Amino acid sequence: MSHTLHIDIPDRIFEILSRTARQIGKPPEAIASQWLVAAVQQLADDPLEQFIGAFDSRGSDWVDQHDRYLGAAALERTPGTTPPETSDA
Repeated sequence: MSHTLHIDIPDRIFEILSRTARQIGKPPEAIASQWLVAAVQQLADDPLEQFIGAFDSRGSDWVDQHDRYLGAAALERTPGTTPPETSDA
């Protein structure tokens, strides 16, 4: 089963869509449909989605401090090394 969808898109997006359609030799509607299906499928098939929020990240600064955390973890697993003392102050 399929459905018809009427949408308004910005001129810039339509220009890209039209150019791509001409290059491929398909109508813009067909390309837009393919792009939309691919985008929705990618969202629907995210294998990690089921784990979002399932674990305690032990801190909210991971994005800003990821190098520090990864480095410390690597040092902990390397024989004969100890992580340097750090101060959170």
